[in-house]
Amino acid sequence: MSLPPSSPVALRPLPSLIFASRWLQLPLYLGLIAAQAVYVFHFWVELVHLLEAAFGSEKALQALITSIGYKTDVQITSLNETIIMLVVLALIDVVMISNLLIMVIVGGYETFVSRMNLESHPDQPEWLSHVNASVLKVKLAMAIIGISSIHLLKTFINAGNYDTKVLMWQTIIHVVFLMSALAIALTDRLLSATHAAAKAGH
Repeated sequence: MSLPPSSPVALRPLPSLIFASRWLQLPLYLGLIAAQAVYVFHFWVELVHLLEAAFGSEKALQALITSIGYKTDVQITSLNETIIMLVVLALIDVVMISNLLIMVIVGGYETFVSRMNLESHPDQPEWLSHVNASVLKVKLAMAIIGISSIHLLKTFINAGNYDTKVLMWQTIIHVVFLMSALAIALTDRLLSATHAAAKAGH
């Protein structure tokens, strides 16, 4: 005979209030969704400028040159490979930051606020099935490294418009991000091994 499912234990008022305080994070995640909408708008503005410049729009070309911070002594009247590359990298940068926002919104809400019960949903992200605070931290660190790599590549392509100190510090900061991500991943691996050993001991 199967046992009836256990009913949830009623919390005392103070623990119940403290536990319910997690819903204060909801406006933060809604704010990130609004920021995501701003990034989508910015992406399409830049993409439209790129398409218009490809068809010869001088105004769109100047808007692109201003947005990517490209400077040259020669008057630019049409798209060149460098400008296209910098604009495409800027669009990729927006996409990667948008992916980072999705990870924070979905993973953070699932981990710290409330379950979304997406197990039976066909579009459930693969990483969400085993997400926790440690996994989310590692994934965010890797996403930040990817974004930093794109920024560094944009700087190197447009290196003539940057001071040597700027190039040096951007490289150093990227290396620091990389080492931090490795340290986070190593710490998470050691903690996981410790927990596994403790369970095996019992």
